[in-house]
Order: sequence, then C-alpha cells, then structure tokens
Amino acid sequence: MVETLKKYLQGDRVIWGMIIMLSFFSLLAVYSSTGSLAYAKMGGKTSYYLVRHGVILVAGVFIIYLVHLIPYRYYFQLSRLFLIISAVLLLFTLLSGTRMNEASRWLTLPGLGFTIQTSDLAKMSLIMYLSRVLSLKQKELGNVKELLISLGIPLYLIVMLIAPANLSTALILFVVSLLLMFVARVKMRVLLSLVGVGIAGGALILLVALATGQKGRITTWQNRIENYMRGDENAEDNYQVEQARIAVATGGLFGKKPGNSTQRNFLPHSYSDFIYAIIIEEYGLLLGAIPILLAYLILLYRAGVIVRRCRRTFPAFLTVGMTLLIVMQAFVNMGVSVSLFPVTGQTLPLVSMGGSSMLFTAFELGIILNVSRTMDQQDNLEEYQEEDEEYYESDH
Repeated sequence: MVETLKKYLQGDRVIWGMIIMLSFFSLLAVYSSTGSLAYAKMGGKTSYYLVRHGVILVAGVFIIYLVHLIPYRYYFQLSRLFLIISAVLLLFTLLSGTRMNEASRWLTLPGLGFTIQTSDLAKMSLIMYLSRVLSLKQKELGNVKELLISLGIPLYLIVMLIAPANLSTALILFVVSLLLMFVARVKMRVLLSLVGVGIAGGALILLVALATGQKGRITTWQNRIENYMRGDENAEDNYQVEQARIAVATGGLFGKKPGNSTQRNFLPHSYSDFIYAIIIEEYGLLLGAIPILLAYLILLYRAGVIVRRCRRTFPAFLTVGMTLLIVMQAFVNMGVSVSLFPVTGQTLPLVSMGGSSMLFTAFELGIILNVSRTMDQQDNLEEYQEEDEEYYESDH
C-alpha cells in the first residue's frame, strides 16, 4: 500500500500529508456544522451537505493528482492566455454575473447550475504571469518604468476588476503579488512605486464613485470597518463575530468533542467563513486550532524547501506565489474567526465547504507538487532540462 502511494503520489510527501490532514478535518467540520441545516432544508437528510462536500473534495484531490503530473513549464507560455481569459471573465462577471449577497462575484455555468468565482481563476493566472515576467526580467529589477509597465499594468487591471465585488480578495492578491516581487529581489523603490500608484489609483476611483453617487459596495466596506472598530453588537457582521468569539472561548484547550458544537446553530456561514471557530469549539486549542495553523505554516516551510532546490527562477516564483495565495487566505480566515480582522468572506482553503474555491485551491496545490516532483527527478531527466531551454529561450 505504501509503495503504491509513493508510486502515484509523487512530489513532497509532507505536503501530501497536510492535504490529507486538512481534508479529514474538513469532512468532520462540514458534517458537524451543516447537520442541522440539512435536517431543516433537506427533509431530515442530515448527511446531504456532507455527501455534496465529499464529492467536491474527492474531485479536488483528483485535480491535485492530475495537475501534479503536468510539467510546470507549460504554464510559462499559457500564463498570458490565462491572464487574458481571466480579465474577460472578470469583466463579464461584473456586468452580468450571478449576484449573491449584494455582490456579482459568480458565473453560473450553463446547463450545470454550478457557480464559479472568476476571481479564483484570476488570482492563479496573475501569479503565473508575474512569475513568468519576473523570471525574464532578472536583469531589470531596478528599472522602475519598465517594471511598472510589465508588472504594474496586469496587477492593477486584475485587482481593479476584482475589487468592486470582492475587496478582501483584491487586497490579498495585491499583497501576495508584492511579496512575490520582494522574494524575486525587485528593488524597494519599484515596490514603493507600485504601492504608491496603487493607493493613488484606488483613492481616485473611490472619490469618483462617491462624487457620482455610484457607491456600489463602498457602503458595505465602510460599515464593516466601522462596526469592527466600534464593536457594535447590533450590527450583522458583529453578530457573527460575537458568535465566533463564544465558539472559540467555550472550546477551551480540548473542545467539546466532535459534533457537540452549539454555536453552529447561531453562527451564520459556520461551514465556510467561520468554520475555524467551529473547529476550535469542538476540538479545542490543542487538537483543532494549533494543528490547522501548523498545517499551513508547514506548507509555507515546505514551499521554501522546494524553492531552494529549484534550478530556475520560474518554478521557484511559481511555487512561492501559489503557496502565498493559499496561506494568506488561510491566515485571513483564521484571523476573522478570532476577531483579529473585520469580516471578509474568505474561506479556509481545503477545509471550508465550497465549490470552485476548493477546486482552484487543488489546482494551486497540484502546481506546487509538480515543481517538487520535477525537482525530485531532475538529476535523471535531462530531457526536462532540454525542453526547459526551448521554452525559456523562445521568449528572450
């Protein structure tokens, strides 16, 4: 059995272990947090959402397996196409996407009834593209004008298309992109220029929106920040926060044991945005909170190990970018659950119940594992190095 797993599940074994552990927590937490909801809405079928989530989770693991077999070098060329497709889909989503919770973030696939968040594809595509550009411009990392054009324009475009419907995702993507550039040794003056232009552009758009009365979700953002700062118990967002605090506080060190959560009946979105709070309530600090936090930190550490083994800059940047996307989102979700950040709507990667977010997270993990898999085989696969030369030199 062990030999079979080693044969088919290649790449970093520790990352595979983290995937299995988080998936296990996901099934337990989703079943516990959706049992009452399923009983009320699905005619007593308490396992309805568990089965649905399990199917998506299995599909995600299958995607990880398939993607970890696809050589990362293909993303070098496809990144431009992915970025264009992402921009078009984001624009289409803003104009005529499916609206939920006063935001147009989703596209419904015709005939399937399955919705996807186009921002999930856009995040991954942008990181691929930035990794490509950074690998090609290693000798121009101090050229402010050149990098503002080659890095700044695609970054601002994607962030501005995401921000109107999902500000938190746009900010996470912006920060991850800057961290990727920092790791790639882009000069500080370039990074400060990117931040300065971004802040100025965002302020200008905000002023225009306020002046023309087209506030969109600006009022929602303002209310969330003000409610967080004031601690207004009557606000809807702070009601969620208060229920999450109760879940965390009553969980203690060892929790109430699996299936014994009480806050799942009061906490909105306990199966997605606040699933970390439910895990703490049922499994406690020692058996729930710390193991999950460590899982993401270990993922970040193992990505660093993979990067140190990379012989080329593109796979190194690709690994860093994809890992930061997952880990930053996880930290924001956990921070909201323990009242460190205002409510954002970010899910916990590979744990929260979800559809497209789960599948795109799986795609990102598959890319990381493929880089690791390739590094494991690089000493015996000269053809990989020859094909890499053809791919990279064609763009110089």
